Amino acid sequence: MKTVIEPFRIKVVEPIQMTSPEHREAALREAGFNLFRLHAEDVLIDLLTDSGTGAMSSDQWSAIMRGDESYAGATSYFHFHDRLLEITGIEHILPTHQGRASERILFEVMCKPGDIVPNNNHFDTTRANVEHSGAKALDLVIDEGRHAESTHPFKGNMDIAKLERLFEDVGREKIPLVMLTITNNSGGGQPVSLENIRAVRAVCDRHGVPFFLDACRFAENAWFIKQREPGQSNRSVREIVREQFDLCDGATISAKKDGLVNIGGVLLMRGHAIAQRASNLLILTEGFVSYGGLAGRDLEAMAQGFEEVLHEDYLHYRIYSTGYLAAKLRDAGIAIVEPAGGHAVYVDASAFCPHIPANQYPGQAVAVALYREAGIRTCEIGTVMFGGETPPAMELVRYAIPRRVYTQSHIDYVAEATIEVFKRRETLKGMRITEAPPVLRHFTARFAELE
Repeated sequence: MKTVIEPFRIKVVEPIQMTSPEHREAALREAGFNLFRLHAEDVLIDLLTDSGTGAMSSDQWSAIMRGDESYAGATSYFHFHDRLLEITGIEHILPTHQGRASERILFEVMCKPGDIVPNNNHFDTTRANVEHSGAKALDLVIDEGRHAESTHPFKGNMDIAKLERLFEDVGREKIPLVMLTITNNSGGGQPVSLENIRAVRAVCDRHGVPFFLDACRFAENAWFIKQREPGQSNRSVREIVREQFDLCDGATISAKKDGLVNIGGVLLMRGHAIAQRASNLLILTEGFVSYGGLAGRDLEAMAQGFEEVLHEDYLHYRIYSTGYLAAKLRDAGIAIVEPAGGHAVYVDASAFCPHIPANQYPGQAVAVALYREAGIRTCEIGTVMFGGETPPAMELVRYAIPRRVYTQSHIDYVAEATIEVFKRRETLKGMRITEAPPVLRHFTARFAELE
């Protein structure tokens, strides 16, 4: 059959509010043209993020009722622990309330001022947590990953030659760990090949440096490997996932992505000494090691979610549905990051609005226009989010698709609205920031439109 259907039936529905153009205009102005500041009830289709916005299954909701809320040694923790151990093979497993908590703990115990942490592309909170420790976050994605139009099948790959040169230039003692984000969110949701993961592992082994994955979307990355990498098509996703984790010394995971839950995170480590230091910090700031700032019911939902994400019928639907939106935009002449990523479609805002320069935030302008047009909330991934000493390589608008939430007609609506905005793209105005914090400004900044 050519038609790919959702591998589930809808059991519960949640009403969404239809809004008028006047209502949306008022909401935009009250929010200072920052879509993060909108009230959720004023959003018709919410593609701001795929983090924690998915729908849980009936089995996950059933698991929640089994939650053991004991402070220490809860049964729910051991369900969670055993599931992660089975999937990853990594023995030290700490639950956290979300991925950025795992990042904060990892970088606080491993980094010091003056250190350098290389990655393919650090995402916003990862970069902020690295820099909060006093270290420098350095992006070493391959050159193809900096060009939206490139169709390289693994644009998330790290440039191995650049990584080797970094070790030669600064020395092993300045690099406390190497990190690799799978899939590469900041670079358009692009996957990383097994070949590249193995190559990074080899470099780290030669220099005696730990290798960590940012594995928020480990299952989606494994699906791309199965589909695109020579010699992998006959392997199961579960086998590929295990090899990804076998190649690393640890990982941070936001379970709000491939854990299929609304809250939760994981910090995985092989080394006993680093795990002990991380455990002490987790107790200080998150909670005891068997709950990590979460309720027992959350641990149960995570344990079930990490199993369901490995089901290949789910992953087929998940990746296909993202590609469906990408194809509709591409067919309308809208430039996107090619090929389509797993969790999101990334519109090239520079190509969408060539009359708006980077310092007038074209991605923000497109995101605002889309909300104005149809009540759709997306996210700028460009100079607003990553502006600094080195401007980002691409100005993007991310359409992050929540897992198991929207139907095909919702996605058709998103495509139609985007095409309508594209037809009048010359009328879009640049933006200026009127108020912003010094760190992670995209969350709370306020903007004004330029005349």
